Amino acid sequence: MTPFFAWRSLGAVLGAIALLGACQSPAASTSTVPAASTYFTPATTGVQTGGVQLIPIKTPKGTFNVWTKRIGNNPKIKVLLLNGGPGLTHEYLEAFESFFPQQGIEFIYYDQLGCGNSDNPKDPALWSLPRFVEEVEQVRQALHLTKDNFYLYGHSWGAILGTEYALKYQQHLKGLIISNMMMSASSFNQYNERLVNQLPPAVSTEIKQLQAKKDFDNPRYSELVMNVFFPKHVYQKPLAQWPEPVLRSLRKINSALCDTLIGPHNEFTTLGRLAHWDRTKDLPKLTVPVLSIGAKYDTMDPAQMAWIATQVKQGTALICPTGSHLSLYDDQQVYMSGLINFLKAVDDGSFKPGTKL
Repeated sequence: MTPFFAWRSLGAVLGAIALLGACQSPAASTSTVPAASTYFTPATTGVQTGGVQLIPIKTPKGTFNVWTKRIGNNPKIKVLLLNGGPGLTHEYLEAFESFFPQQGIEFIYYDQLGCGNSDNPKDPALWSLPRFVEEVEQVRQALHLTKDNFYLYGHSWGAILGTEYALKYQQHLKGLIISNMMMSASSFNQYNERLVNQLPPAVSTEIKQLQAKKDFDNPRYSELVMNVFFPKHVYQKPLAQWPEPVLRSLRKINSALCDTLIGPHNEFTTLGRLAHWDRTKDLPKLTVPVLSIGAKYDTMDPAQMAWIATQVKQGTALICPTGSHLSLYDDQQVYMSGLINFLKAVDDGSFKPGTKL
């Protein structure tokens, strides 16, 4: 797996890390929001489950349940969250709870099939991008999301899935957020080769020597990746200081799913079923409003993240000046304020392509 998704090899070392609190800073927006009694009013009747809904998903291998949880009740803005990994859980996105409720934005956690609280068929035949797209569409239908309220947010691998969904089903979307994800595997591979070359010379040389020998199981390889590369380009703190929701999600990663889509071992090259993924030429087909979020120190090239917004019909970019791959945490105020401003601008009709958020 790669820092493209930046997670799998961390799972084995997280058991001894103390749980730490996530950031809780307030959002910058000052717009009027619904009263709590309105925002948390159940949208359905019957037995209340705190917004949790299991959704049956039909697949070529049978029907399985995926887990969702709705927070809020806004008929005009409903944001479905697609987590990264692939194979992580919704939990590392819990930072949104510190920002969306006070802005009246409804959002929906969703563990993709094989992840977190959802069923795990443990069948690699199901780990394909087209099947995941159809899964998202079934989730949309079950949650009654429509072009009048449905915003799809994807982070990292989730942004690949979100982009693929939009290219097939954008008639159901009100807006799309592509967060921290380039539009081709090959461009990611090339960019991360550059990032490795920019590490201290001794570190860069050692990583490349281990890769040349395919000695990916060497503890030294993991040590260099996790202690040098990740704290610079994934989240800009030592691993022990990473936000608790991120660590909790990492401990639950479905490595088999990740290996199938990304490929095992090599941390900087995509080798699995996504090895030839490329949607750079298809971006002009996207006609819904699109927000592309990147960060200066990300594993994704911020220049390409800005470029994405120029290729779609209605795009704007948000480049977090001090963030990395997890800029929703390490450049949180810029990230959350920009995202909230995008959602509200699309909602009230004031959004204009290229607008600074």
